Amino acid sequence: MRLILTTVVLGVVLCVPFLLWGEDFTGWFSGASAVEWIRGWGSWGWLAVVGLLVADVVLPIPATPVMSAAGYLYGAVIGGLVSAMGSFLAGMVGYGLCRGMGRGVAVWLTGEKALGEQEQIFRRSGPWLVAASRCLPLLPEVISCLAGLTRMPLGVFALSMACGSLPMGFIFAGIGAYGGDHPELALLMSLLLPLVLWLVSRQILRRGRVRGA
Repeated sequence: MRLILTTVVLGVVLCVPFLLWGEDFTGWFSGASAVEWIRGWGSWGWLAVVGLLVADVVLPIPATPVMSAAGYLYGAVIGGLVSAMGSFLAGMVGYGLCRGMGRGVAVWLTGEKALGEQEQIFRRSGPWLVAASRCLPLLPEVISCLAGLTRMPLGVFALSMACGSLPMGFIFAGIGAYGGDHPELALLMSLLLPLVLWLVSRQILRRGRVRGA
């Protein structure tokens, strides 16, 4: 019960900035406004894109329009790499902050029994949750925080983050670079491709362990 309450509290805390400033941030960092804002940084525009996507951990940054703006300005490849980097670092920041609190804080928030159950869930299904959640609103931040609280192995978390961030970054940068007429297809692909990538990565990891045994 305390674990469910902790998850709800995390969601509510992350929703507050969206409720307070979501409309303003959407206006500032969507479409032509995002393009002009990034251009204003000159040769450091790519770093501004990464910074915006990392700030999405605590601020209501519209991530996919920012990625599309990156694709428009830098092309599908460079824009995709920059967007994927920003999304990846955002997840790592959320994970790192919550893991840095220590197990004692996690036990205090959720209870020893509930934390143990959640640790088992993340050992079994955590990579799928992390990879598939990157394209959804709010859920990526909650999942990253829970992964940190339950001390999901860093290597597994980082790999699953990469599996989710890379497709998302390149797909939405491609939309910005080439003009996407079917954003719903892009959203579906950004949900399915991470799962496929993680499935492949898991098989590679398992083979590596067998050979190393």
